[in-house]
Amino acid sequence: MTENELSYEVIGGALEVHRLLGPGLLESTYEAALKKELELRSIPVLRQVALPVIYKEEHCEGGYRIDLLVGGKLIVEIKAVDALHDIHLAQVLTYLKLGEFKLGLLINFNVTKLKNGIRRVVNKL
Repeated sequence: MTENELSYEVIGGALEVHRLLGPGLLESTYEAALKKELELRSIPVLRQVALPVIYKEEHCEGGYRIDLLVGGKLIVEIKAVDALHDIHLAQVLTYLKLGEFKLGLLINFNVTKLKNGIRRVVNKL
């Protein structure tokens, strides 16, 4: 599947999770539920994938973790915050650059309508 096809499936799965659980829970709960929903849809997904930081050809301690890596090519960063801010978008863009990925989704489950909490973040797509 392409990045766009995967993002379509993830958004559909996220809508289902939000419909069943609603807002107000912890990020980790939404992360686990979305992973399960994608698995039920036969979409390959990994949770808490290590993303190393390489500085001047050296691995740095304390790398980062991608909430969900879908199909080996789509990053999903999950939030449960009052509002998304530029720093959240910057975080996803940094992950995309570090991992050399093209597309990421930033999903904030702490909203009344989930469509208002979804942002696509692209890196050279």
